[in-house]
Amino acid sequence: MLGLNKNDRTLLVIVAVLALLAPFILNPFPTDSSLAQFNAGYPDLMQKFVIFGIFAIGFNILFGLTGYLSFGHAAFLGIGSYSAVWIYKLFTYNVIPAMMLSVVMAAIFALLIGYISLRRSGIYFSILTLAFAQMSFALAYSVLSNPKFNLTNGETGLQVYANDIQMFHRDGLPDFPHIFGLSMGSTSKLPLGAWEFQFNVGYYFCAILMILAFYFSIRLFRSPFGMMLRAVKSNQQRMNYTGLNSRPYTLAAFVISGMFAGLAGGLLAATDPLAGAERMQWTASGEVVLMTILGGAGTLIGPVLGAGFIKYFENIFSKINDQVLHQWVSFMPDGLEDFVVALIHPFIGKGWHLTLGILFMLVVIFLPGGLVEGGQRIGRLFGRKKRAEDTADAAAKTPAE
Repeated sequence: MLGLNKNDRTLLVIVAVLALLAPFILNPFPTDSSLAQFNAGYPDLMQKFVIFGIFAIGFNILFGLTGYLSFGHAAFLGIGSYSAVWIYKLFTYNVIPAMMLSVVMAAIFALLIGYISLRRSGIYFSILTLAFAQMSFALAYSVLSNPKFNLTNGETGLQVYANDIQMFHRDGLPDFPHIFGLSMGSTSKLPLGAWEFQFNVGYYFCAILMILAFYFSIRLFRSPFGMMLRAVKSNQQRMNYTGLNSRPYTLAAFVISGMFAGLAGGLLAATDPLAGAERMQWTASGEVVLMTILGGAGTLIGPVLGAGFIKYFENIFSKINDQVLHQWVSFMPDGLEDFVVALIHPFIGKGWHLTLGILFMLVVIFLPGGLVEGGQRIGRLFGRKKRAEDTADAAAKTPAE
């Protein structure tokens, strides 16, 4: 079914269920509970989970399969966003043509950048991609914001104004990105007892695209093309000695990966019609590298887990402040309470990067395969326990001689 084996079908179903039921899964605590701040089932954050999941899935096609580490993928994220916003400004708020242009423009730029960068490998390839990304950032931030041909609007960012052309925008349609008249910002709320669940059109549009992207990733991983990319990662020199030219394969992987990044950038503009040069900064490229490694580079579901993990920390864990900590430890004597808060303070709020850095180091040291390896170890542990219990039961039922 769908051209997938049993394990891959199971993995696809798991990702689909997690994505479609996210409003329930990410809201485990009642709305009035003191732990409600750990809920992540609101549209803005759920959209980031799936959008950056797409970004990481695409990056994993390049890095996870070929071993080529790009530090410039944020350039394609930014190009996708700018392309989508220009569609909104010139033609229509319909997200379909915006997504199509985002992917096409990202593919063109990826082809140009990849053609040059892939002439080198290893650290030299990484430096070249970083250089191109920083050049793109500089162009978007200053050069292309020149009043004569203002394509990016500089540090203010590109956005849609009431006096923009919008040739095909009709009265009665939302003045916001929409999917055939259904606004991406439209949200329905479902109160159930002490809980409130939110169902957002923009989130489900992004979630469906992420499921399709994940399916495409599985098919690519299992295809002969994916096997060739694995051969590049395993021993590119030996592959070249056999007479096979690896460059067309790596260039194709680079372009496909860039298209995923462009789609993610277009979705960011679809959920918030604004494009800024900061999406092209090297920090954004570094973030997708962290997502992929943290989740498990070269695995299918790892990048999705890594994207969710980092975005959760960025948006939830970073909001914990001293006041919240005092509420949690208010049962302690005053002096001890202040000491505990002072001890934890550097790791929360604006210091969440420190906590993330420590967790990342622990994962790299103890779980080189990322979160996926951690899950596999837990699975093997329970599997051994079950086998031991089955063996003990069998021994007990065996009559003594």
